[in-house]
Amino acid sequence: MPTDPPSTDAPLAVSVALCTHNGSAFVGEQIRSILSQVPAPAEIVVGDDASSDGTVAVVRSIVEQHRAEHPGSAIALRIIERDRPLGVTRNFEQTIAACRGDVVALSDQDDVWPAGRLARLLPVFDDAAVLLVHTDARLVDAGGQDSGARLLSTLEASPRERELLEHGDALDVLIRRNLVTGATVLVRRALAERSMPFPASWVHDEWLAMMAAVEGGLRLVPEPWLDYRQHGANVIGASEVTWARRFERLREPRDERAPRLVARAAALVERLEERPEQTDALRLARAKLAHERARAAMPGWQPLRLPAIIGAALAGRYSRYSRGAIDIARDLVQPATRRGGR
Repeated sequence: MPTDPPSTDAPLAVSVALCTHNGSAFVGEQIRSILSQVPAPAEIVVGDDASSDGTVAVVRSIVEQHRAEHPGSAIALRIIERDRPLGVTRNFEQTIAACRGDVVALSDQDDVWPAGRLARLLPVFDDAAVLLVHTDARLVDAGGQDSGARLLSTLEASPRERELLEHGDALDVLIRRNLVTGATVLVRRALAERSMPFPASWVHDEWLAMMAAVEGGLRLVPEPWLDYRQHGANVIGASEVTWARRFERLREPRDERAPRLVARAAALVERLEERPEQTDALRLARAKLAHERARAAMPGWQPLRLPAIIGAALAGRYSRYSRGAIDIARDLVQPATRRGGR
């Protein structure tokens, strides 16, 4: 198994994996914020997912302008233009694979990096055990104005979850649910490479976070080192939690959600079975899979689910492998199918 190199005094080379799709409205501001970082990244690798709005031209123009204004700039730009869209996860997978730096910073097209972001986060990798770093983020509106909300708060991350993420005990958190957002992530390229291919049932950031957590190498920096733009057209975004939203989530049909959770847990077990040294993680993943399979097998009529729900709750499986009371409530009220379905 490949291993990460030991920490040295040489500065880490940073690649930015920037994935775009029809992002001309906002990508210019993001590129400028990346180019202005000190220390500067070694390269920006753009994976463009068949844009038709001039996104690539905007990127090239701003980089050329930066080079004209800063003749000593050594930031390389490589653009991979795709004729057909791959979708977010596959685009990130292939763009990360094209990166050459020691550390890869994931970047969406519509956010903004605050000044000093790389200067704050790169030193965390001085610890050779650290494989992936993620942060909190400010939620900003389409115009870039701070909404006052913070990403981890909208995800309802508890103080205990935050503490575990900060101190390298992330697996116990992520086996229950994901709290890592890709736009906030820096990851060692070696970890990303050995995490490939990304399973179809997982989003790229969730999978990378899980793989880092399995090796005990995930760390949360709790400050908001990203302006995470919410403009109504985000492929994956965040918004403040309301009671209406909570109820909507509870009512998501079982025939859509349950198979997805089983597929994700099964993919994790399959990958960990290829890594016999990860015995504790594999044991945990198998227990998670058994829990999700049992939930998926519950009867369609809600009252008949009660014995299985009570048994799993008393055994602690809801608190260990899912979101505790939230998922108990979900299993109590979820419809079997969408209204009008089978």
